[in-house]
Amino acid sequence: MSEGLTKRQQEVYEYLKREARETGVIPSSREIQHYFGFASQTAAMNHLRALEKKGVIQRVPGKARAVAFPEELDREEIVDVPVYGSIAAGMGETQEQQQDGCISIDIRSLGLPRNARTFALKVRGESMIDAHICDGDTVILEFREPRRGDVVAALIDGETTLKRYVIDGGKPYLQAENELFPDLLPARELVIQGVMVALLRNAA
Repeated sequence: MSEGLTKRQQEVYEYLKREARETGVIPSSREIQHYFGFASQTAAMNHLRALEKKGVIQRVPGKARAVAFPEELDREEIVDVPVYGSIAAGMGETQEQQQDGCISIDIRSLGLPRNARTFALKVRGESMIDAHICDGDTVILEFREPRRGDVVAALIDGETTLKRYVIDGGKPYLQAENELFPDLLPARELVIQGVMVALLRNAA
């Protein structure tokens, strides 16, 4: 046990470190409350304040849910990734992108450079379940050119969808990862909006 911590503070500290290491995402105070069954969000906040006061975590200025661990500050890179609503992992559908908050990500755990241009989308639909991308999950995407086999967010003939990027005979198309869904071949246009670099599993 870290010196000076109560048993519950140690448990909260270990939970924060485990989630940061395994998912790259720092739990929010509400998620801490639900995980430990605290009666209120204030109780979770009080534990965070106590851990900060004892020097085992450090709040990242300007980022409500982000904390850092002092022994890792030289390596840790926490960035806010904008969430642009949801994307169909089914048949394509017309959708305007509007920012819907941010999530804090430790990009070191994703192997991304600090200046990577990333965004997040919530997955809706079952067309990518054989790639273990399920309804309700969140995908982190990077603005870059796709490589063959990448999972991409794409605009195909005016509709957005999440699929695997495939090239056959020099012609690109979008492949579903569920035999119940057809592959999508562009009739007019295929614009890759982002390449998936990480998946955040829906905990529900």
